[in-house]
Amino acid sequence: MTGQTVSATGMRLIRLLVGRPPRSVAELTKELGITRTGVMEQINELMAAGFVERSLEHLPGRGRPRNLFTTTDAALLLLFAGNQAVLVPAMWKAITELGGRDMACRVVDRVAETLGEQYRRRISGTTPEERFREMSLLLREEGVEIEMDEQNDGLILYKRSCPFISMFEESESVCCVDQKMMALVVGRPVRRSLCRHRGDPCCSFVLADPEEASS
Repeated sequence: MTGQTVSATGMRLIRLLVGRPPRSVAELTKELGITRTGVMEQINELMAAGFVERSLEHLPGRGRPRNLFTTTDAALLLLFAGNQAVLVPAMWKAITELGGRDMACRVVDRVAETLGEQYRRRISGTTPEERFREMSLLLREEGVEIEMDEQNDGLILYKRSCPFISMFEESESVCCVDQKMMALVVGRPVRRSLCRHRGDPCCSFVLADPEEASS
């Protein structure tokens, strides 16, 4: 699934489908009040983006089976996006208040390890540089706005969007998830060279010297 946007009509279609039994094109045409062609265009776009999936319903007798459509878990996440600004910070605050800074740090480490293992299994590069590039491509495929720049002193990964933005707090502990996860994936310490929370346009990461500890 990529980070592409969904049209207003596409969002109406998702809201019609979510949490309900699968619908046919005829049913969606009637409920949306647009042409069959318009419905199919929206369905095709949503299926390509991973928000809608198709199944076949076999009718009694010799009638031809008909296509039915329903939403995927990705569509649920899309609808939930607006609530993250409230729910996610509340959960992070609860972890910190109930478990203290030590618990928060342990959560960050475990999240970084879990994410790192997921990406590590999907990467085949043998050098830290190769793995760094491959990881940036995987993140981009998932919809993260990523740019990789190669300069004389090495690779710089610019992470222009941030999935943890709603969880940010003054200690910046959650910001360490990216840094620690990348280090686990590439097999080398990673240093954050720019930080959006300190006035930079975005966060950026570079491969640190092998002997340099992850900060």
